[in-house]
This record gives sequence, structure tokens and C-alpha cells, in this order.
Amino acid sequence: MGKDYYATLGVSKGASVDEIKKAYRKLALKFHPDKNPGDKKAEEKFKEITEAYAVLSDPDKKRQYDQFGESGFHQRYSQEDIFRGFDVGDIFREFGFGTDDIFSHLFGGGRGRNPYFSGGGRAQAVKGQDYVMRLNIPFRQAMQGGERRIDFRRDGRPEHLQVRIPAGVESGQKLRVAGKGAASPAGGPAGDLFLEIQVDPDSQFVRDGDDLQIRVQVPFSGACLGTSVDVPTLEGTKRVKVPAGISGGGKIRLRGFGVPGQGGKAKGDLYAIVEVEVPKKLTAEQKKLLEKLREAGL
Repeated sequence: MGKDYYATLGVSKGASVDEIKKAYRKLALKFHPDKNPGDKKAEEKFKEITEAYAVLSDPDKKRQYDQFGESGFHQRYSQEDIFRGFDVGDIFREFGFGTDDIFSHLFGGGRGRNPYFSGGGRAQAVKGQDYVMRLNIPFRQAMQGGERRIDFRRDGRPEHLQVRIPAGVESGQKLRVAGKGAASPAGGPAGDLFLEIQVDPDSQFVRDGDDLQIRVQVPFSGACLGTSVDVPTLEGTKRVKVPAGISGGGKIRLRGFGVPGQGGKAKGDLYAIVEVEVPKKLTAEQKKLLEKLREAGL
């Protein structure tokens, strides 16, 4: 089941940084384990609200959560990643609550027994090192998704993986392959493999957020009188009407023919940008007709 961090803190998606902090502070003081000794439900609630605050208080994590949704976000961030570099000590210190084992509470290991963190709130990494690998993907595969073979060296040995490329992936996005990083030197879990996506440009389509753009040629007469043109889409060619009087640079919108949505989002749109064809050479008849149009004031 997905995690709605905004609902967990009881704030709207448009809440400010101060509103998010204020909401967390109120709930954290209510459910803090030091204030509810032995209360497992309060401890679980404390974990949930602290995880929500760790994401929504970090501008980069919040942006990715908003952009990719719950499932997309958790493909990119493990629980350790969410809490890495996170400090809530200032919120609790002024109220006299101890923070030495804050991460032990969060990860449920009890004081000093946590597999990822120990006392003091400082990360004591026992998992293996993460690998980061750049992965170039053709534009069409990035839009439509699919399987991709990955060859890399893990702990000095060659390894091969088939990874799923989610439809709509974009440059700069990182795909996490759990447990495919370096082995732990202390017998803990292996690190993760992060694939940093670089999408190759396409000869026809240009991406603009969730939308796509493509240029289409329209004859001068068609721009004046209206016409129909074939517009390439990711799903094949579509015949669309061009309204009379359209000028160069005008856009025709094809709703739902853009970038596939991630995390439950709707598909973007495709915009056909009109380029009016002006012939470089004219036949004698065309020239005569255009001269008449000029005389008529066109």
C-alpha cells in the first residue's frame, strides 16, 4: 500500500516549509517514544510521521515524490536513503527529549541494536557500497519502456542483468536495483546499483516535461484555407485537421499522445508545431496565381 506523506502529516500538497515543520512538530511531540514508553502504536505512528517529514522537508526528495508519485519515488529511494543526512534533533532538544537513539526508534531495532544506525543518530553503514552506472537509452524506449540488458563488474566479477525500464523515464532519473552493489565488508546487506538515465535525442520528437512536440509541414494554401496532415505519434500516424488561418509556429494539440504518466499520473499531450511551407521555386502558373492574390490584397 502506498504512503501519502501529505495525509500522514495532515497537510495539503501546497503546504509551505513552515507549515510542514509545524505539523510534524505537533505530531512528533504527541507520539515521541520518550513520551509514550512501551506504546507500540505510538512508536509506529512516530516512524510514519518522521519518514513523511524526512521526505517533505528535503527539497530534492519532495520534488521527486511530487513528480513521480509514491511508487515511483520508492523505486529511487530506499528507507536508508530517505533518512540519510536527516536531523530532527533541534525539534526535540528544546523539549528535553533524548535523541541519542532516534534512528533506533525509526528502524525498530531497539537501543543500540539497529542494523543500519546506532546511538547518536549517526549513520554506521554496514551495508555494502552503492554502485552508480550511467545508462543511455534510446528515446523511443524511454517513452514506451521495456527490458534492457546491463553488463557491469560487481566486486571484480562480470555480471549481467535484465532491468525493467519504466515508460516515461527521463534524463537524470535514477533507477535503483536493490542488492546489486558491492558486498558488505561487515557481513551486512549488499549495496544497491543505481542506474543514472541519459535519454538519447530523437530525430522527430522533443520532450517538454510530460508533453511531446513534433514539427509538421503545412502548404501555404493549407494554412490559409485549412487542411489535414498526418502527424507521427508514438502509437503510429494520426490524421488531424489544420484550422484555416493558422500561422507558422501555431500548435495543434493531440490530447493523451505525450509522455506516459508515472506513479498514476495521466499521459501528457503531443503538440504538432506548424511550419508553413514557402516554395523556393514556382511554376509559371503558380506565379501567375500568386500575383493575382497579391493584387487582391492577400
